[in-house]
Amino acid sequence: MFKKFTKEDVHSRSNIKSSVQRGLKTKFVSQFELLEPVIDDIIPKKSQAILIKCEDKIQLYSIDEEVVVFQHFDDLIPTLKVVHKYPQCFPRVQVDRGAIKFVLSGANIMCPGLTSPGAALPEDLPVDTIVAVYAEGKETALAIGKLIMSTDEIKSKNKGIGIELVHYLGDGLWNISTD
Repeated sequence: MFKKFTKEDVHSRSNIKSSVQRGLKTKFVSQFELLEPVIDDIIPKKSQAILIKCEDKIQLYSIDEEVVVFQHFDDLIPTLKVVHKYPQCFPRVQVDRGAIKFVLSGANIMCPGLTSPGAALPEDLPVDTIVAVYAEGKETALAIGKLIMSTDEIKSKNKGIGIELVHYLGDGLWNISTD
């Protein structure tokens, strides 16, 4: 999604009202319940949130010159910087070592990379769940993706694309400055 993202992809920037900011926080917490104790650290009450509208109906929400969350259609998705600060708040999957170079180049994650030795897949995550992607032997998340199949289906089929990547280390969103 952000593979070739640059400043030229930005269409407009605008401050958002505090009521819209409260709605954003509520929706973000409803999507990721574990964020409730830290949501005021991610989006502080007295800070000014900025909405940055981009190509392909992508909306970035920036707080204090840092993009903390983005929206693509209905999904609110945290940036990797937020996942690195609060890793316990997001569902987690782990790929084997062989998948690392593909994930860092922006490729979708295939089911065998999620089911092989060295990989870890939690039980009962439904389709369209936003997950943080970790790698065998690494402590921080490499990417954020959206499940194309449920985790049970990934384990049983073990074929095809399991996770669609939306944001990864070194992509355009990772490197963008909001000033």
